[in-house]
Amino acid sequence: MKDLIKRFKADEDGATAIEYGLIAALIAVAIIAAVSAVGTSLSNTFGNVNSALQP
Repeated sequence: MKDLIKRFKADEDGATAIEYGLIAALIAVAIIAAVSAVGTSLSNTFGNVNSALQP
């Protein structure tokens, strides 16, 4: 029984998977924020161009 507990405490596969999942989630949030900011800026730029081209 002691060996089973020692092996369970030494097994870090689940913790590693959770860490990778958290890293992937943080990267996804950063990408979404960047794309959102660029999209808003690009929308404003096209709006300005459209206004400038109107007679």
